[in-house]
Amino acid sequence: MDLQQLIRDAQGGDLESFNRLVLLHQDQVFSLALRFMGQRAPAEDATQEAFLRAFRAIRSFRGEHFRAWLLSITANTCRDELRRLRRRPTRSLDAAGPDEDAPALDPPDPGLGPESLALNAELRVALERALLQLPEEWRLVVVLADVHGLSYEDVAVAVGLPLGTVKSRLSRARGRLRDILVATGELARAAQRPTS
Repeated sequence: MDLQQLIRDAQGGDLESFNRLVLLHQDQVFSLALRFMGQRAPAEDATQEAFLRAFRAIRSFRGEHFRAWLLSITANTCRDELRRLRRRPTRSLDAAGPDEDAPALDPPDPGLGPESLALNAELRVALERALLQLPEEWRLVVVLADVHGLSYEDVAVAVGLPLGTVKSRLSRARGRLRDILVATGELARAAQRPTS
């Protein structure tokens, strides 16, 4: 069954079709939530809430950019959750690093040996930490464009901003990430690592 048919069936109230949409997109939604929230438990909560919100709003979906629409709901859910956590903090999000025990979201390259895989994992952790240092609105566009591979136009749809603003934020965010990685020495270490 194609995606558009699943969407139409879900809009008509078919729960099984909506569940299929969840299965198709759950990894992307969780990945965005984890990178946005920085910790596994809040990301799991935000993922569940995002799908609940999507279920309630599925009838209002119009267009062909379902993934962008769903990731927009996820981003808004994460923002709401971060605001709630700031009002009643149980643990400082600023001091927290990326969730070390989270499973790798990207499959390893079968051509890389154990040493290269370990070094790539170190770089991934450094990037996750650097992402958490970005302002929320910059982090969101980087994750949508560079992690989830959305086009600039789809990112603009997902965040509800003009295309020029998205491009500007993305440029600034990438520059800040580079500066953070340079300051921590991670880029120099990455350049010295073997590639195979």
